[in-house]
Amino acid sequence: MQATTPLWASIVPTKCWRRALPICVASAFLVILAFNASSFSALNNDANTELSYHTTLQTGKFPRKIWQTWKVDPLGFEERDLSCARTWTVKNPGHRYEVLTDQNDLYYVETHFGPAGLNRPDIIYTYRSLTAKIIKADLLRYLVMYVEGGVYTDIDVEALRSVDRFIPERYNERNIDMVIGVEIDQPDFNNHPILGKKSQSFCQWTFVCKPRLPVMLRLIENIMKWLNEVARSQNVPISEIKLDFDEVISGTGPSAFTNAILAEMSEKAGMPIFWNTFHNMGESKLVGGVLVLTVEAFAAGQGHSDSGNHNARTALVKHRYHASGWPAMHPRYSHPVYGEVERCNWNPDCVKLWDANKAAFEALPPEEQQKQISFKESQDAQAQAAANAQFSVDTQIAHLAPL
Repeated sequence: MQATTPLWASIVPTKCWRRALPICVASAFLVILAFNASSFSALNNDANTELSYHTTLQTGKFPRKIWQTWKVDPLGFEERDLSCARTWTVKNPGHRYEVLTDQNDLYYVETHFGPAGLNRPDIIYTYRSLTAKIIKADLLRYLVMYVEGGVYTDIDVEALRSVDRFIPERYNERNIDMVIGVEIDQPDFNNHPILGKKSQSFCQWTFVCKPRLPVMLRLIENIMKWLNEVARSQNVPISEIKLDFDEVISGTGPSAFTNAILAEMSEKAGMPIFWNTFHNMGESKLVGGVLVLTVEAFAAGQGHSDSGNHNARTALVKHRYHASGWPAMHPRYSHPVYGEVERCNWNPDCVKLWDANKAAFEALPPEEQQKQISFKESQDAQAQAAANAQFSVDTQIAHLAPL
């Protein structure tokens, strides 16, 4: 029986298709390679992460990495952000520096918590669902520090000293899992209806940890549980939840961070660890593998909590606060006449007066309350008009000034 000649062979000369065959094979290989590039990249990232993790296990050293998160990558930084970032790279030339942005954060989470990574689809789903930027920012720092460890610091934090100065010489780095600092140390306000939950907290705008710490996973899971509870209580998906300032602080911010760490310390110590262990600290303390630095280390110059100033030798960073605009989306409680109690900045006399004024206002008849509110609104409007007028005058003077 005679063999059948393929149709394409009768159309394309034999020499031509023999020459084209290697090109076709090479093209097919390139297509396959391009198709799998993201998978190769993910596997490479995971391999590097695992190598770093095992290196930490073997050496007991903190990963030499500095992490920040922001809207854009460093090439797009404004000068104010760039000036802060430079302090970290200049003072820590031996550390890797990386910024996760609004464009690549989801890829990072999907890579490290996906099937090829830690396989936590619940974490990926929660992160994808979030629309509140401050909640995503808080959660992302915890996710990164759980996976890779190193130093996390907010974009508006300036390094005053090198990271090597974060651990005093009397400590052995092998015995330390985290380095944190006190932010607010005002336990006298613990029972205040507004200030209470914020009166005792560790700082989470800068901290250091080793990878895969149980406390970080505990914190992440606490946050996911809380988010789901809020969504259920508001009868909306996580993407649509509404949060005020205090809910952010207690849900994902310093209060959530502090509670998780105190719980971990208690578990390791085999006994309850309370805030009084860290009240009025004169020097750092190592408790349950967590090195707690004095308030001056990461939170100097606050005007409260005996935080000192940034000129002190023990001050390690300076928080400039220029990127801390999130309260505009999640406002604090503001009394219609007396404003926010936080404006007292933890001054006992000021808080006492605010409380007394608020109580006196609430005892008034509704008609009198409305009169006081209207009077306050009138005063505010006059003050704003005066400020606008002064701004207009200043602008005209600036335009008339000689070059």
